[in-house]
Amino acid sequence: MLSLKIIAENPDVIIDRLKVKNFDASAIVERLAGLDSERRQLQAHLDTSQSAFNKLSKQIGTYYQQGKKAEAEEARDRSAGLKEEIKRLSPELADIEARVKELLLQLPNLPHESVPQGKLPEDNLLVRQGGEMPELQPGALPHWELARKYDIIDFELGSKITGAGFPVYKGKAAKLQRSLINLFLDSAARAGYTEIIPPIAVNEASAFGTGQLPDKEGQMYYINEDNLYLIPTAEVPLTNIYRDEILSYKDLPRRLTAYTPCFRREAGSYGKDVRGLNRLHQFDKVEIVEIQHPDRSYETLENMTSYVEGLVKLLGLPYRILLLCGGDMSFHAAKTYDFEVFSAAQQKWLEVSSVSNFESFQSNRMMLRYRDEDGKNIRPAHTLNGSALALPRIMAALLENNQSPEAIHIPPALVPYTGFEAISL
Repeated sequence: MLSLKIIAENPDVIIDRLKVKNFDASAIVERLAGLDSERRQLQAHLDTSQSAFNKLSKQIGTYYQQGKKAEAEEARDRSAGLKEEIKRLSPELADIEARVKELLLQLPNLPHESVPQGKLPEDNLLVRQGGEMPELQPGALPHWELARKYDIIDFELGSKITGAGFPVYKGKAAKLQRSLINLFLDSAARAGYTEIIPPIAVNEASAFGTGQLPDKEGQMYYINEDNLYLIPTAEVPLTNIYRDEILSYKDLPRRLTAYTPCFRREAGSYGKDVRGLNRLHQFDKVEIVEIQHPDRSYETLENMTSYVEGLVKLLGLPYRILLLCGGDMSFHAAKTYDFEVFSAAQQKWLEVSSVSNFESFQSNRMMLRYRDEDGKNIRPAHTLNGSALALPRIMAALLENNQSPEAIHIPPALVPYTGFEAISL
């Protein structure tokens, strides 16, 4: 959430920068300016009345002690009038503040100055590309056919048990899935991230803090009886560890990692792009989160991006890194890099990670702050997160790119975890 102070001080800048996200903020900024003027006047009036009320309250006692009953009665009458005025003004101020917050929640995060303009994924910028494209033999199979051939992932059984988008991993695929998780967690630990096992259901305050509520509730699974939401990513519980906290600047950065199942309704998704593991309702992911000093957050973004790149290289997958244009970025992000790996049998790029800097957007929502070096100023921290990595499309690319007519070969980095070098009949 953008702060009202920044908007009030730089309205034209806010409007101009949000155009990069193809968002016209002019009407909202104008309404905020009017409400902020009302709020300031009302707050000043309320403060004056409260100050006068407090002063009179002290005088009343003094008058009675001095035996000045008439003066005390007069002060009490004026005090009663001020009390009624405060009682009337307080809900008016609360109403204005509620309307201000409602408008602030409609404004996306400001894109960083390096974010390119654009509306479609085709407008994203290629940052770099790496890895060797595999050369598959004629008749190579997509991963859903490989899953059937080797009896390692059962999509029909998942549909029977739950529904479409909930696959069942079996045998060596289950072991491969667990091996990927362990590899990613071990790599994160070596990189200095503290492993957390968080809840996979969160309350409204947590979902609001990272931005899933109020506009994305339709994409989350909701537990009605307990008013809880199944997490779409470990970013939600990890970042909310520091909700309503004031950290010391010496505590920064805080670097966390977690493996969790993730749940997304993916309402409206259909067609060939959702076949097999390409788009699921439940999937596994290892997440990295950093709470960082604002002066270092963009250096951290580059470091996190390099870290994720190292994981993809370790698996031997061809990849590319894209800088998202304004129109393809999330509502909350200030700058995002997407990672895609090439799926050889499908002949398409599959997104496997997004690494984003949210600056103070989430921190303002969840009151995540730090005390500056001077010990006096309290400021919002910057939050960043990235998938390191999301497993379904990684699994799809590994199965497809490493197939031969006789087997599916396991990348060397995973063999110590799987205990086998190939999946075969």
